[in-house]
Amino acid sequence: MNIYDVKHETMSRNELKSLQLSRLKEIVTYAYERVPFYKKKYDEAGVKPSDIKTLEDIQKLPFVTKADLRENYPYGFLAVPVSELARIHASSGTSGKPTVVAYTKEDMENWTECVARLVVAAGGRSDDIVQICFGYGLFTGALGLHQGWERIGAAVIPASTGNSERQLMLMKDLGATAIVATPSYALHLAEVMEKSGMKPEDFKLRVGMFGSEASSEEMHRELAEKLHLFPTDNYGLSELIGPGVSGECEYKCGMHINEDHFYPEIVDPATLEPTDGSDYGELVLTSLTKKSMPMIRYRTKDVTKIDYSPCKCGRTTARMAKLKGRTDDMLIIKGVNVFPSQIEGVLLSFKEVGSTYEIIVTREDYKDKLEVKVELVDDSIVGDYGAIEKLSKDIRHALRTVLQIDAKLTITEHMSLARSEGKAKRVIDLRKY
Repeated sequence: MNIYDVKHETMSRNELKSLQLSRLKEIVTYAYERVPFYKKKYDEAGVKPSDIKTLEDIQKLPFVTKADLRENYPYGFLAVPVSELARIHASSGTSGKPTVVAYTKEDMENWTECVARLVVAAGGRSDDIVQICFGYGLFTGALGLHQGWERIGAAVIPASTGNSERQLMLMKDLGATAIVATPSYALHLAEVMEKSGMKPEDFKLRVGMFGSEASSEEMHRELAEKLHLFPTDNYGLSELIGPGVSGECEYKCGMHINEDHFYPEIVDPATLEPTDGSDYGELVLTSLTKKSMPMIRYRTKDVTKIDYSPCKCGRTTARMAKLKGRTDDMLIIKGVNVFPSQIEGVLLSFKEVGSTYEIIVTREDYKDKLEVKVELVDDSIVGDYGAIEKLSKDIRHALRTVLQIDAKLTITEHMSLARSEGKAKRVIDLRKY
């Protein structure tokens, strides 16, 4: 297994903790002295940078939320003059004003190095040709992965999003060996490929780096089968840096966190009390090296857990599990916490239905109703009501077992549900509160 940065990816836990503590002390002092938000927040909490003597002392510091970023739009979190910035991005897909994220030249270098590590962990090589199917622009995903792949010496096709037929033409004609996309869009490309009469053997794909939305292991198996590639997850968020926080290696036993740059915590979503990370909870991240806009104890709202045991790949960095969901997109239905990823996992265990689905939540007479729409892989059994009825019964039973609530199931014809070329919109919550 090739490792990009042996020094930092394989250091002992004691060495890593020592480095994290040193950088934590530095960044807390730096933020306190340069960012009025942090000085005010820490003074109100009665904590000073000098109070940080151990890694556990980070718990003395208040959390930062996305609301804090929006309230300080656009430059309230800047720790450097605007003249020292090298890049400015902004989050997408939010209502109201976006959250602005900025980078110094040093930040850009660290960002690129972090992504390069994940590219190599995913199996990326210098002789690869990678097609990036993320939208270029204010979104950090495309340019972040772009610069990481370039750093390892690969050739990049900045295809961006949309026009799936053209995407496949480029992928085939230019001999792309790797793809970067959302998993849902990659599966859409597979559908278009099949519909157009093309086969996976017509392409040279071998590696897929997928992110920007949660995906199940079942979805990865489908990606591997339909595109003949090795799929990996990677994780990041614009508020911290963009892609580059963590990613899977060839053993796919969690996403390795670049712990020399990001300090992870798991907190109980209800109490916000820290846990040991072995059970699912909300991920809280601290950027240890970002100088333009330091993020200290940022609540990601992502639900995961952390494994600190050694990995077979040789990396000693902690690994975060696939996202179970988000605390803010978690659905509470009849008092039960439901994550879309749970539903996806059930659906993808049935070979008769595809990976495109919708979750619709309504409320009638003060009672929540859950409907799941999913389409057939092919329409060969459309007229076979007995087969449809049995399939529906089996899926509903599986959903009941996993969710502990009943769901209405609607099975539709192949290609009948709406597709997305970006982040898939799976949940439609029509309840009025």
